[in-house]
Amino acid sequence: MLFENALKVFASIPPEWQIFLITFLPLLELRASIPYGILVLNMGWLSVFIIAAVSNIILGIAVYFFLDKVIHIFLRIKRFNSIYSKYVEKTQKKIIPYVEKYGKAALAVFIGIPLPASGVYTGALAAYLLGMDFKKFMVANIFGVLIAAVIVTAVVLTGASAFSLFVKMV
Repeated sequence: MLFENALKVFASIPPEWQIFLITFLPLLELRASIPYGILVLNMGWLSVFIIAAVSNIILGIAVYFFLDKVIHIFLRIKRFNSIYSKYVEKTQKKIIPYVEKYGKAALAVFIGIPLPASGVYTGALAAYLLGMDFKKFMVANIFGVLIAAVIVTAVVLTGASAFSLFVKMV
């Protein structure tokens, strides 16, 4: 009942805001909001692309500043510190060798590859942990988000077109 009510409330929100909100969900980001906007909301791909990409870029900025300003407060909580430390270690192992070798281009690719455990949340955390300054992070964030948005949009449009060859949409 609660879930159904939540879905009704979500469905009553304007479509553009639905895309914005889905983009802000960890692990989903624009990997979910672009298919949702195109396939479920039946919005034009360009509108969905722009809303999702801009939302994801804003998310990267918010996460970077959140980490810089607020994380120290939460690290005082033992349980949070433990989870955070494990996540930090995993993220550092994944990206440090590439960032050391390729710089912000590696971070942009890491953000741009639309796979689980990559994206703006993890990219902002990696930039923060590596001490990357805000300007370098922003360049990587913007290019990474655009890479991801292009890949996801292309897959959705190609997949939707290929799917329609085999199944008649009603």
